[in-house]
Amino acid sequence: MTNLIMAAVAALVVGILIGVLLGRSTGQGSSLRQRRTEQQVDELRNEYTRYQAQVNEHFMESAHLLRRFNDSYRDVNQHMAKSATRLCNDDELIHELEQNSAQRLKDERKEGSEPPRDYAPKDPDGSGTLAEDYGLKEKAKAKAKA
Repeated sequence: MTNLIMAAVAALVVGILIGVLLGRSTGQGSSLRQRRTEQQVDELRNEYTRYQAQVNEHFMESAHLLRRFNDSYRDVNQHMAKSATRLCNDDELIHELEQNSAQRLKDERKEGSEPPRDYAPKDPDGSGTLAEDYGLKEKAKAKAKA
């Protein structure tokens, strides 16, 4: 019986040692995975920050180029108007060019323009596609015929 107790104690000690060794190796694996995951999160965060910076830079450059384009257009327009004034002898044409030039510059500066309304009624008596009763008359007629 003492041999049996000694064997049980030895099996217990061996089991504890195996458990401790497995626990350490598993614990290192999970911390390794955790570090890798944290690195991936940091890399993604850095990539996202770089992407945001690139987008901001793109729109800043686009705004600058569009501003230069508008300035160049205005300069060409003024040059053409001045040249027409100098080279043309027709007073009506000169007056019209000056008015058109001034009108276009005013139109460029207008803000708050509204996009076209696709839902507007096609005929004056009809209702638009966003009206509550849009399309109900045709359905009622179809049901009445059936």
